[in-house]
Amino acid sequence: MNPLRQLVDKIKPTFEKGGKLGFLHSTFDAFETFMFVPNTVTRKGSHIRDCVDIKRVMIIMVLALIPAFLFSIWNIGYQHTLAFGLKDWGFWNIVGYGLVKIIPLYLVTYIVGLAIEFASAQIKGHEVNEGYLVTGFILPLIVPVDVPLWMLAVATAFAVIIGKEVFGGTGMNIWNPALLARAFLFFSYPSSMSGDYAWIGGLQKASEGGIPWASGSGVIVDGFSGATPLANASMQGLADHGYNFWNLFVGNIPGAVGETSAIAILLGAILIVWTGVASWKIMVSGIAGGLLIGWLGYIGGATDIPCWYQIVMGGFLFGIVFMATDPVTSAQTECGKWVYGFLVGAVCVLVRLFNPGYAEGMMLAILLMNTFAPLIDHYVIEASIKRQARKKVKIA
Repeated sequence: MNPLRQLVDKIKPTFEKGGKLGFLHSTFDAFETFMFVPNTVTRKGSHIRDCVDIKRVMIIMVLALIPAFLFSIWNIGYQHTLAFGLKDWGFWNIVGYGLVKIIPLYLVTYIVGLAIEFASAQIKGHEVNEGYLVTGFILPLIVPVDVPLWMLAVATAFAVIIGKEVFGGTGMNIWNPALLARAFLFFSYPSSMSGDYAWIGGLQKASEGGIPWASGSGVIVDGFSGATPLANASMQGLADHGYNFWNLFVGNIPGAVGETSAIAILLGAILIVWTGVASWKIMVSGIAGGLLIGWLGYIGGATDIPCWYQIVMGGFLFGIVFMATDPVTSAQTECGKWVYGFLVGAVCVLVRLFNPGYAEGMMLAILLMNTFAPLIDHYVIEASIKRQARKKVKIA
């Protein structure tokens, strides 16, 4: 037997209810189930036996996010070199800077979020759910690289407490917790979630007279624009800033930490669709909705940007792949998934076209459709019942 398994079995009675440390049962159980497969099995009756449980679904989602995470490390450093004219920086300096900027974001989200999750489980006497494993991994990828850490901590606490725990925890929440945290940041601290300097690591500090990360990188940044392509498109157009479809698809552009690379996001999409973790129907219908509204806006003169650019700009792809497909907050019926996904994509582009004060749109679109997802399922089920009733009448 595995020595670690033997050690866990030896100390386990101490943490069982009635043991000396029984009040820490939820915490001990969380670590045990994270390291080992649960040793409980069904004894009788008919059950569906499958190797896929919540823990494995969450791990697959994290694996799907790895390409976006790795690309974000490089892109953070790359955008820094462009901003400061650091032509002599090599690959490892770029990656090193990216790690220095992104690791604190993950430390804050996981320390704050897991502390609340564990405390809540201990108070309620419940098991610690694995849902935050994905939420904590997504959250740093959808914020600006220079977001103040204390703001991120407050937003994380808000998302976990108000977005999950008050509804009963993982599987009971109405809205996607990571997006709820981003919405909290956007509406509470808008200056830290928008503008040119939010998206380039170290640029704001340098412009205020601070010292950038590496020696020899202090340069004049007056006149440099670090605005995202989406912000530029809403104001002046993409061509004036040198952005083309390939730049947007590859992702070597300013933007939220992990949302810029369509290639990295699509690699993750392949994994979660292939494993059945996420619905391809929501993804396909969401892209169709975005393309349709983008095309109507283009031919109607609301924008001069071709519809396919809408898909690779901002957080559209990241949102439609990793957050709109959240099985807890999205539509559950098969027909409802088509409607839900289409409306997410359509509303996102509508916001971009007709709300110049908010250049994005995906965050609001997903949260709005999270709210209406149960209603969509309700009408789909009602329509199905009525069809079945009409068929029975015809047969009779």
